[in-house]
Amino acid sequence: MKWFIDLFTNQGAVAFTVLVYAIVIASGVLLGKLNFKGISFGIACVLFTGILAGHFGFKVNAEIVEFIRDFGLILFVYTMGLQVGPGFFASLQRQGLKFNLLAVMCVALSVGVVIAIFFITKIPMPALVGIMSGAVTNTPGLGAATQTLKDISDAHPGIANVPMGTFYALAYPGGVLGIILCMIVFKRMYKINLEKENQAFVQKNMEKVPRPGTINLIVKNPSIYGKTVTTLFDTLHSKFVVSRIYHQDQLKQVTKNTVLQEDDVIMVVAQPNDFDRLRTIVGQESNLDLSKVNGPLVVKKVRITKPEAYSHSLAYLDPLKNYGVMITRISRAGMEFIASGDSRLQFGDIVTAIGEEKQVEELIKDFGNSEKKLMEPHVAGLFLGITIGVIFGSIPFAIPGLSVPVKLGLAGGPLIIAILISRFAGFIPLTSYVTQSANYMVREIGIVLFLASVGLKAGPDFVHTLTSTQGPEYLLLGISITLIPLVITALVSRLIYKLNYLEVCGLLAGASTDPPALSFSTQMTGSDAPAIAYAGVFPLTMFLRILLPQLLLLLFV
Repeated sequence: MKWFIDLFTNQGAVAFTVLVYAIVIASGVLLGKLNFKGISFGIACVLFTGILAGHFGFKVNAEIVEFIRDFGLILFVYTMGLQVGPGFFASLQRQGLKFNLLAVMCVALSVGVVIAIFFITKIPMPALVGIMSGAVTNTPGLGAATQTLKDISDAHPGIANVPMGTFYALAYPGGVLGIILCMIVFKRMYKINLEKENQAFVQKNMEKVPRPGTINLIVKNPSIYGKTVTTLFDTLHSKFVVSRIYHQDQLKQVTKNTVLQEDDVIMVVAQPNDFDRLRTIVGQESNLDLSKVNGPLVVKKVRITKPEAYSHSLAYLDPLKNYGVMITRISRAGMEFIASGDSRLQFGDIVTAIGEEKQVEELIKDFGNSEKKLMEPHVAGLFLGITIGVIFGSIPFAIPGLSVPVKLGLAGGPLIIAILISRFAGFIPLTSYVTQSANYMVREIGIVLFLASVGLKAGPDFVHTLTSTQGPEYLLLGISITLIPLVITALVSRLIYKLNYLEVCGLLAGASTDPPALSFSTQMTGSDAPAIAYAGVFPLTMFLRILLPQLLLLLFV
């Protein structure tokens, strides 16, 4: 039995650390599945089981805890960035300014509440900055503020170097719990139907960024008789593809040299909002659907899995010239767009290929279409991307008047790089493709490691701080800093800007730079919509959350 006792008491052993984390995470996840009157806290319960374990003496080496915490956070934000990246830029173009203005308002309200508390209670600003960092769950902001306070106290020995980490630990659980409660109460208050909200979100995004459609047109415009199809591209400055032509009772492949004749029927792949202009330029819509006409052409979906195909543009690959096959559409991470010469293929893309059976099969051999390749883990690409993200997050940005340069940190850097890689990986020889199940697994492992580490670190001092003379006051102040900005932002977002509930959840989590809240909202809604909104506001919010605590210390200490 001695070996068993040693296993749970030898705090310096690797086995002890693994057991503590395993027990904290397993018990937290199981508790999070419990449902009380329709309310459950999901994965956030790992934080509270970590606090309990830390309080009852399960101490893990501080440096190990910090490493696991930061590594878990990196895994979470990076894989989340890979997932939402393809839809991020479309979302940003549609409503990025609106979302970021709301997020800035939320951040400004947090700072306003802190300044008001400072003048009313006379609590030292370092303590309030620590509480604020915990209340908005922003660890990088706390780190930057701690370094700034150290620099101030070094320059002015009379100023005490307040342990802001203790105040952060006290406010952090309330920060996580507060935003989750805000989402739950908001859902009940407005009687949100998640299925309808999901449908409304999909419908709204389809209207703003519609999927490419097809239209069959009869050539009736005399000005294009005898002209090649390139005339259409010169006239209509939009992305579209003429996929096939019906000429003299024959269905044929289209090339850039195909000549248009009166009464030809052409099938065009384009955005629906370009259909009217196409009718004006080409002619009336035809009742003949060329996709249903028997002929030598076949249509196949092809997965890009060979290096010879991905990381190259379609103009470079020139499938029409080399294979006699037309590529009309590209599907990536659930988004579909019209293929063009400058479209760069990525590993895992699905392209729509049109051509004769033999020609399409030749293209498939060179493009891959291998299910086995798709299932292989691209570990090197994952960690190379993380490497770039960590380096980017460590770049110091000097701001006049601040003694410490600002950094995006281990959360902001990997997130931004993951978004860029997932969208533009075709420009660099780096595979960003991760299957949805693998992405979700790595993401969940990352967030539970992060939450368990925060709980274990906060546990030993949590009860002592909470039961101290000013403990309840600090706790209430932290909850106020959490809730007041969130409630106001949620109401403005829903009532004035008419945002979807899924978008509101992502916005609140992003404005608070709160990964646990994001994880909770994606689980609760069953959608990646909150993650897209989160990613849209996170970079600017993170920058402000890192900068403003330093400014508060420089102005009020």
